[in-house]
Amino acid sequence: MAHDEGAGSDPHADRSRAKRASGFLEICVDSLVSAHRAIAGGADQIELCSALALGGLTPSQGLAEAVLAVARPAGVAVRAMVRPRAGDFAYDADEMAIAAGEARALLAAGVDGLVFGVARHGAIDWPAMNRWRDGAGAPHITLHRAIDTVADPVGTVAEAVASGIDQILSSGGQPRAIDGIATLSAMAERAEGRCRIVAGAGVDPGNARLFVAAGLRALHATARSNGGRTTATVPDPLGFGLAFAPADETIVRALREEVDNANI
Repeated sequence: MAHDEGAGSDPHADRSRAKRASGFLEICVDSLVSAHRAIAGGADQIELCSALALGGLTPSQGLAEAVLAVARPAGVAVRAMVRPRAGDFAYDADEMAIAAGEARALLAAGVDGLVFGVARHGAIDWPAMNRWRDGAGAPHITLHRAIDTVADPVGTVAEAVASGIDQILSSGGQPRAIDGIATLSAMAERAEGRCRIVAGAGVDPGNARLFVAAGLRALHATARSNGGRTTATVPDPLGFGLAFAPADETIVRALREEVDNANI
């Protein structure tokens, strides 16, 4: 990851590298408080979004800069979501142009990589994806759960590797990753170490060891208590939306322990 190369004798970075040797934990956050808790709990990498209630949209440059300010000293990489709207991933030309601008802004802020996907008609739209990639110039790219909408996610792994993708986030084509664990295992086998396959969607300390037992040692979670639902009792009559719970450091630590137990 980009900033690790210059980490030198930073003890936080050394600790982060040691954790990566045993397993990989990515925590998805949409706020600075969640980023603090992800780092304190032992995350290797942060996936930074906004609006997790909508599945995650592009974060602001201001949020990216604030999260980077706390992640860099801890040796924690940050990849930022590029998703210009909620819904499917069949972006039109205007939306692709917006995604390109968002990518440039986030890279200018200093993120280590980007998270993106374009899919239509049951397949990744590689011509559009590659044009975006070339325009962005990101050092690291995660193909996100757009891959869960394709007809052949296992076969798509080789295409992703050929396109320079170094990480794929997937639930194995299912709403919950635990139900797609066989597909995820097949994806990891197809990747052959050329691309990190990260299991995400409903991953928690209660099922993490099932992924590890299946050979999936890279996990992604929001680590929110109460399933991420708000505990607010105040009604929302004007429709501004209710805030979801932030990441829970205790849950992050429990996930860290499960991932690290992979080598015991």
